[in-house]
Amino acid sequence: MDVLVLGATGFLGGHIAEHLRTLPGARVLRVGRSATADLRIDLADETVEGLTALLADLRPAAVVNCAGAVTGDALLQTGLNARGPAVLAAALRAAVPGSRLVHLGSAAEYGACEHGTSLAEDAAPRPGGLYGATKLAGTLAVAEAAARGQDAVVLRVFNPVGPGSPGTSLAGRLAAEIRRAGPGGTVTVGDLSAHRDFVDARDVARAVAAVLTAANPLPAVLNIAGGEARPVRAVADALVAAAQFTGRIEEHGAGSERSAAVSWQQADITAARTLGWEPRIALADSLADLWHSLKDTPEQTA
Repeated sequence: MDVLVLGATGFLGGHIAEHLRTLPGARVLRVGRSATADLRIDLADETVEGLTALLADLRPAAVVNCAGAVTGDALLQTGLNARGPAVLAAALRAAVPGSRLVHLGSAAEYGACEHGTSLAEDAAPRPGGLYGATKLAGTLAVAEAAARGQDAVVLRVFNPVGPGSPGTSLAGRLAAEIRRAGPGGTVTVGDLSAHRDFVDARDVARAVAAVLTAANPLPAVLNIAGGEARPVRAVADALVAAAQFTGRIEEHGAGSERSAAVSWQQADITAARTLGWEPRIALADSLADLWHSLKDTPEQTA
């Protein structure tokens, strides 16, 4: 099975490509904007015609789209998160109509929800910012393709953590700040009282593999999460334990705008469980692995 992984040089894409390469008979082509990719493509700049020609030449059995922008201006986020998946779905339908498309969505598409509740895939999406809105547009494009008969599914990934977590994420940023502070230093953060549903990136990779090998039909959207809301403070506590940090974590201010607007998110992962997928890696283990991966990496200097 030939599989294209777009965004394979990023955090989730890297874990997914690595895991898919362990599947018997799978041949994985790592696609992305980085020079380290097997094939360099910027999905934000691709046309349907150009991508159709490329896919017709490669003829993959499946395409996994991990390409996206968490930050950046409106042009970047709409290009990668909204237009990109629509172009990809159209090109794949034209070039290799039997190929399966797996697109990574985001919990940010849901927006705010009632404290104590779980979000199933049929919950009304109410994104509260640019990122969530553009990710929702991409999801709708892929879901529409599925409704028209294309073999396509969206994995709506909640808060991914684990080794390699980027500095744009809370876990990655906090781990880097603990490292910079030293064993007895002080790290200042915003409010950590919001609740989030965390999932290890390696569990996300297993979910992608489960979907790629599942028989039809698949639902248009599947939640991929831990299935349990945890206080964001648990991330700090786990990193403190892994780092053996004896300093101080000081909370000041209201935290991020998203934390203030969305104080609670928890996923209902019943649908994903019907595929035989379960999250396996505990949050503490994810964050310990993140810390050790960071600790073993030379620190960047200005």
